[in-house]
Amino acid sequence: MQTAEISADALLDLVRAYNPKTNAPLIKAAFDYGAKMHEGQSRHSGEPYFTHPVAVAAILTEQQLDDATLITALLHDTIEDTKASFTDVEEMFGLEVAELVDGVTKLTNLQLNSTETKQAENFRKLFMAMSKDLRVILVKLADRLHNMRTIKAMRPEKQAQKARETMDIYAPLAGRMGMQWMREELEDLAFKVLNPEGRASIMRRFITLQRESGDVIQRITTDMRHELERAGVIADVFGRAKKPYSIWRKMEEKEQSFSRLSDIYGFRVITGTEEDCYRTLGAIHQRWRAVPGRFKDYISQPKSNGYRSIHTTVSGRDGKRVEVQIRTRQMHDVAETGVAAHWSYRDGVRTQNPFAVDPAKWISQLTEQFDAEDDHEDFLEAVKLEMYADQVFCFTPKGDVVKLPRGATPIDFAYAIHTRIGNACVGAKVDGMRVPLWTRVKNGQSIEIISAEGQTPQATWLDIATTGKAKSAIRRSLRAVDRERFVKLGQELARSAFAQVGRKATDKALRTACKNMRLESVEDLLAQLGSSELTGREVVQAVYADLAPRKSDQINAQEAVVGLEPGQSFDRGTCCRPLPGERIIGITFRGKGVTVHTIDCEKLSVYEDQPERWIDLRWHEGNHPAVYDVTIDLTLGNGTGNLGRICTLIGEAAANISDLEFIERKPDFYRLLIYVSLRDIEHLHALMLTLEADSDVAQIRRHRNGDASKREKQSV
Repeated sequence: MQTAEISADALLDLVRAYNPKTNAPLIKAAFDYGAKMHEGQSRHSGEPYFTHPVAVAAILTEQQLDDATLITALLHDTIEDTKASFTDVEEMFGLEVAELVDGVTKLTNLQLNSTETKQAENFRKLFMAMSKDLRVILVKLADRLHNMRTIKAMRPEKQAQKARETMDIYAPLAGRMGMQWMREELEDLAFKVLNPEGRASIMRRFITLQRESGDVIQRITTDMRHELERAGVIADVFGRAKKPYSIWRKMEEKEQSFSRLSDIYGFRVITGTEEDCYRTLGAIHQRWRAVPGRFKDYISQPKSNGYRSIHTTVSGRDGKRVEVQIRTRQMHDVAETGVAAHWSYRDGVRTQNPFAVDPAKWISQLTEQFDAEDDHEDFLEAVKLEMYADQVFCFTPKGDVVKLPRGATPIDFAYAIHTRIGNACVGAKVDGMRVPLWTRVKNGQSIEIISAEGQTPQATWLDIATTGKAKSAIRRSLRAVDRERFVKLGQELARSAFAQVGRKATDKALRTACKNMRLESVEDLLAQLGSSELTGREVVQAVYADLAPRKSDQINAQEAVVGLEPGQSFDRGTCCRPLPGERIIGITFRGKGVTVHTIDCEKLSVYEDQPERWIDLRWHEGNHPAVYDVTIDLTLGNGTGNLGRICTLIGEAAANISDLEFIERKPDFYRLLIYVSLRDIEHLHALMLTLEADSDVAQIRRHRNGDASKREKQSV
């Protein structure tokens, strides 16, 4: 049925088919009100705009949803795009509908495809809106589905933006809610926009395969029905080819060509009882060979969104693999609509499906671990991890079930039980055998966590953990440990800095420095001093400005690093070019001294398995000479006098230019590398702020050279 053809009566017929007791006059009133409010508005295709809300409502009737959700669908754009107000909607259709419409409006205004930080904040708002009433996101998903079905009317760049947003956010969200059919259709519609050639290629190969091997689906379906009849099982059997995007993803993941991909067909068996599900499984495994490692029993261990089914993969005709899903009718209803099954109606009454998940419980499980997360990027990472997670089910020694995403480790298991247990974890046993903490857990395994008092999370755990909850807890603990360590180091640095001017770092002196530097507490001051965010000289100047070390008291560049053995030489890594004031680490080379790197240098990963070569270093506190070379990557407007002005600004900042290298020239802009000699990291920050403020500077960043020095290459 085309959207333009759906009248009020046609829509009511769709509703009455599953809910004869529907409030038809209220739905008709909402239809008429929406049509009136959107009168004169058109879509990109030229159709009357109101055909879109009607189509969204029709999509929701396929999930047999309640009247309030359908009325919300009809009115979901009225508050945003027409003169209708929240009060108007509330007076005519009640507070429940008004709040749902308002919730959808707020979701529509979220720019979910924006920058990382803003995107994370919008994800927070998305989950907050969902937590109030999950029907808001059901309407939004149906809204997105219809927009994707009619996306061809949009401009190409708008199509690409909407398709990417759909692939990244709405499709996985639909899947996480258990609405697998919607996830597959959204992915396929987005795939058609983002990679039309890839999709067309798969479609052509399907046609070729069907021509060569005939109707495989019909043959296997007939064989399955025959086997079930022999076993005395009454069931419906359906077969289908998997969606093009699903096949494309398998090809990418397995790095296989289409011809080598085996399980491109899926079959579904719908039985009358749970007992028949297992009888069906036995009949299928007797007739066809089961593929090892491809069996999952989500009936005995359901997914958190209520999904129940038995999955198995068998070798069918001609050795081709086929995936089979076995479930009852009630399980199938939840599998089709997921969390939405909570609101579905049948024969005029709310469906009492025993497998439907309580939406409030579901959303609380999804959001509880994000509430305590302070870091926006951490929050976004956690959300995406949970959105895309497939699940495995493990057991505690007492037999309790713990659900984890596929690829999870014992560390994730420990934090899933309790944060305290995760923080104290020192080891794990899987099925009674001691295993490393990076072991990937599997379905059905029993896991015992070994803990110890005084244990704290290690930084390496961040690479081992996969769940958002575990990563969030580890980061919080590491920040607390780091702060404690930085405070202790800051106390020593403060004592040393004050001693250089013949004074003591008393509590009163530190409180004075804290007040003058506008910091909240002495502990904050010491933590920043210990983490190199502040220097000892700055703290002393905040109290005794006239006693701070003079500029003439410069540190010898050959003795600028603390922590070396007597007589041991050092040089700065060419990959990161560390500056005084930055946190540093040293890598030793046989008979050739030490190479100094910044603590976050990517080159350090080469030496991860050689801990004996690492030494802790730090820069001398004090006044360093401007002899440390740094490269600045600058994009500058191509105008008369611009480069000369930039060179003047660099000179005025007491920095010396040693070389210039043009790496890209355009008619209006050019990009160049400027090689300058600086004192320390503060000198670099000040210089970059000065240059960035110039109106003709389009972009500026510190350039780091990824190539190692000759000496390092020879010694590795």
